Amino acid sequence: MKPVWIVDDDQSIRWVLEKALARENVPFKSFSNPNDVLNALEKEAPQVLISDIRMPRGNGLDLLQHVKVTHPHLPVIIMTAYSDLDSAVSSFQGGAFEYLTKPFDVEKAVELIHRAVEQGLQSDSNAREAAGWRQDSTEIIGQAPAMQELFRAIGRLAQSHATVLITGESGSGKELVAQALHRHSPRAKGPFVSLSTSAVPKDLLESELFGHERGAFPGAQTLRRGRLEQADGGTLFLGEIGDLPFDLQTRLLRVLTDGHFYRIGGQDPIKANVRIIASTHQNLEQRVAAGLFREDLMHRLNVIRLRMPPLRERSEDIPALAKHFMMICAKSLGVEPKKLSDEVLKEMTAMAFPGNVRQLENLCHWLTVMTPANVVGVGDLPADTISQLSDQPTLVQGESSPSSHGASTKMVTGDWESGLSRLAVKMLQDGDAAVFDALNSRFEKAVLQAALEVTRGRRVEAAQRLGIGRNTITRKLQELGIDD
Repeated sequence: MKPVWIVDDDQSIRWVLEKALARENVPFKSFSNPNDVLNALEKEAPQVLISDIRMPRGNGLDLLQHVKVTHPHLPVIIMTAYSDLDSAVSSFQGGAFEYLTKPFDVEKAVELIHRAVEQGLQSDSNAREAAGWRQDSTEIIGQAPAMQELFRAIGRLAQSHATVLITGESGSGKELVAQALHRHSPRAKGPFVSLSTSAVPKDLLESELFGHERGAFPGAQTLRRGRLEQADGGTLFLGEIGDLPFDLQTRLLRVLTDGHFYRIGGQDPIKANVRIIASTHQNLEQRVAAGLFREDLMHRLNVIRLRMPPLRERSEDIPALAKHFMMICAKSLGVEPKKLSDEVLKEMTAMAFPGNVRQLENLCHWLTVMTPANVVGVGDLPADTISQLSDQPTLVQGESSPSSHGASTKMVTGDWESGLSRLAVKMLQDGDAAVFDALNSRFEKAVLQAALEVTRGRRVEAAQRLGIGRNTITRKLQELGIDD
């Protein structure tokens, strides 16, 4: 442990604290004035700093101000024999850990120092965690198999200029994928321009996208470069492309076909040196069938298709995402990041998060603002979150999850263990043979079918998620007659 630094011009005070700390086996270092402390801080830092306020060669409050700039996580205890309201207020406003008036009880002072040491160690741990997080974090956080597939796809597209269509539910992070594609492309030095087609009124969308000439329409007082021109040499991200009006779909198709466009009111064609990346939460094939989206434009956009999985398909990423958002929210608010308890992380991992990553981020922001303690417990979760957890459905008999593809979803609520118990009682009362083996087989079948549905039939991934070997899952599937 680093030493505790004592700063006081009174030798008797230093002596008393030194002897008390020595009895507690706490390392210490003493100074008679703040200037010596400032010089020492250039080479090392203490675990805790204890400083008097009034000293002939400096002021403890000025020292506190300097320390909080250079060492913001260092606990500082302010001592004074001249206790007054202004000094106390100034100490705490300056970020002091505690305010200690002289004469003080030595035992209480030592207890206070121990608390400050614990605070300092916790702050160091949090700082290292935050620094490590910033160092190790990537553009998109994800260790789930579905995310690893996405990362590999982004890697394969690193040297490509191809048009990309990103699909996924609202709030899943499709724009982050687009940004990653841009940063890892040959156009990385060019601009990344984003336009959500659903967020701009229809009558303004054409001007936003293509720009306009001066005098093109009433109110067009100056020439305006559209997003296509702004993205020259870089990437244009068109969010929620499924909501693009039909007439603008035709103009966008022309850009993708011959690489030229016209400003509104313009006569001269403009070359579009732009890579188009689009996203949608809608099924474009269905919109084409309904006559709401041009089929030829869909094929132009769908050169490369990437799917951003919803958060419920990557629940193992929730703890890492939650910690990341707690760090981000704390930084934006200028406060110390709060720590999520293991129990809270477990509850979060069990949540469905229909709003996906955006909903998780909002929850972390709420916890940062509303939770009084430094460690967030289950009781700190908002009431609607607790209600959501209790209302989540339970899957039985191998029924598919809401996210599974091509399967009917039958959901029943309630306690499956109680249901299983009732079924066992009935089978025993009916005199059924081999009740244990029969129920165990049904349980294993349900779990295996659920795993295969979540992993879309990938046996190896299903085995990994279940914590069993590849040979085991193959044997079980054969024994239970499951055709994946």
